[in-house]
Amino acid sequence: MTEQYHKWYSQQLNAEIEMLVFGHQGYPVILFPTSKGRYYENKDFKLIDSAAWFIEQGLVKIYCIDSVDALSWYNKAVHPAERVQNHLRYDQMLYHELMPWALHETGKEKVCVAGCSFGGYHAANFAFKHPDKASHLFSMSGAFDIREQLDGFYNDDVYYNNPVDFVSNSADPAIWQLKIILGTSEYDICKDANLNLSSILSRKNIPHWLDVRPNAVHDWPVWRDMFPHYLSTL
Repeated sequence: MTEQYHKWYSQQLNAEIEMLVFGHQGYPVILFPTSKGRYYENKDFKLIDSAAWFIEQGLVKIYCIDSVDALSWYNKAVHPAERVQNHLRYDQMLYHELMPWALHETGKEKVCVAGCSFGGYHAANFAFKHPDKASHLFSMSGAFDIREQLDGFYNDDVYYNNPVDFVSNSADPAIWQLKIILGTSEYDICKDANLNLSSILSRKNIPHWLDVRPNAVHDWPVWRDMFPHYLSTL
């Protein structure tokens, strides 16, 4: 399969950002890394290999974007308000730089977003904030309540980046059009987070699939099983 490395200066971040892209054509999939992970993490842990058939057949083109978690949610050296602002700049980079790039290259109108663990948070947050541009959400062992990272701090910016809060009150009709898969497992440390989000979606009659895998934990082997299965639904 084809692999391309990209590095550019992001106007939204005021910093350089890096990315690996796999595939020559197909549906655009923005794939986030886990907590503080880098753009090459999903390749290193063989998640890309698990999707090789879809990539080689030209069914998907996967954009492995870098994270800025070390500057945002995990940055204990700055005030929580600044952590949130750093994430907002990341979200603007995704929406105004990466997403148009992926749509232009693939000729599609919307993107699929996916991620494992904290990458599942990023995927869910982006999809629910921008359902006009996201068609599918594949979260694998995600956690969705960002308040745990903010030492008790809370404001409107936190609310609108905390899916368990803002989705509960959303009336955006595009959310009901999302194809949502919440993947978790029997012994997943984030199982309760997925059950909770599923409950919120069910109360709002938002269609989704809660996929609970038996005899598995919060780790790459189950995510490598989930990812190609979920891609097959595109």
